[in-house]
Amino acid sequence: MQAIAWQISLVLMAFVAFGFAFVAIRSGRREDDYAPLQKRAYRLRTRLFWVVVLAFGPAMIYTLFELPYGASRASPGSGPAQVVEATGHQWRWELSRDRVAAGQPVEFRVTSADVNHSFGIYDADLRLVAQTQAMPGYTNTLRHTFGEEGTYRILCMEYCGLAHHNMLAEIHVGGE
Repeated sequence: MQAIAWQISLVLMAFVAFGFAFVAIRSGRREDDYAPLQKRAYRLRTRLFWVVVLAFGPAMIYTLFELPYGASRASPGSGPAQVVEATGHQWRWELSRDRVAAGQPVEFRVTSADVNHSFGIYDADLRLVAQTQAMPGYTNTLRHTFGEEGTYRILCMEYCGLAHHNMLAEIHVGGE
């Protein structure tokens, strides 16, 4: 998939380079009557707009179906949420609890004590499961139901200073 994206990027860059070269070559030519040129430019702009919409619209919609993580909202009938208070500090996470039950909704109340952080929950294969921002003076609520037992890592996803790479915590999901 990455190779295809790279090839598409190269083709698009070639089109942009061709456009610049075309304009540069034709820029020395003078027109006395700009009315026909203006009509052609408007027609070209309209056609280009629809080409871009038709080419990138479906691609945009297709990529939105496969976000890196599933819906983070718990289903309505799944019972009361387990609450975890999470506070980001330079350079650590402070969690009110580090153990939750699998199959039950968990409500993370995420804030920061100092600077902006990004609260990312990763599974054992380091795939992003859910995420939200941690901001000073504001609490974001993230609801997620862990489907599988195991140890999940909480990492900061936004550079927050020199020891940013050490900012991690673990949450253990079991059959409590």
